[in-house]
Amino acid sequence: MLTCALLYNYDCKEGVSVVRACLFDLDGVIVDTAKYHYLAWKRLANELGFEFTEEDNERLKGVSRMKSLEILLEIGGVSFDEETKEAMAARKNAWYVEYISKMDSSEVLPGVIDFLTSLREEGIKISLGSVSKNAMIILKNTGVDKYFDAVIDGTKITHAKPDPEVFLKGAEELGVNPKDCVVFEDAQAGIEAAINAGMRSVGVGSPEILRKADFVISSFKEMSVDRLKF
Repeated sequence: MLTCALLYNYDCKEGVSVVRACLFDLDGVIVDTAKYHYLAWKRLANELGFEFTEEDNERLKGVSRMKSLEILLEIGGVSFDEETKEAMAARKNAWYVEYISKMDSSEVLPGVIDFLTSLREEGIKISLGSVSKNAMIILKNTGVDKYFDAVIDGTKITHAKPDPEVFLKGAEELGVNPKDCVVFEDAQAGIEAAINAGMRSVGVGSPEILRKADFVISSFKEMSVDRLKF
């Protein structure tokens, strides 16, 4: 999931907007950790005796760990007390961390490095905006941590998407007015969070799923600094 907040100055002579800052969501946008979340949740579901499909997994994108667990248990038609659910969530996360600990730079999605490099060359600040509590592990393992001026992750927020907290905190840390922000997201909950924050949004992935976004791209190979001026 990628979140990009843009601070614009209007150039009256040229009639164009100038980008000053970008925030990126992580899962499914910069790297494809979504597959590792899916494998870990599927492993838990199978352990509990029911199937968990990739279609089911779409409902978990951009959602907190405990909320994701609630959705998974709803799919399986089972319920547990809070202590048991906490233990399940911890077990799922341990499996997930095991998977992502083996990640490297080859797992950064196409076009991302070129786009981040272009932003740096233009002097545009970059921040992460993700609900993941394992964001720093992923950034460091894949080598993209060097591109970020700030990181807002699951350790710094209390509300999951579609609550706009993660985006609003990112904008605040970069000194960006929410109305001057654009959010890049691969999840419906993230697009809704952007709308709730009063920000513009660009979907990364399926136009059918991300229909509330201002526009949708299939990958960052389609992105450039110039295209951000909309």
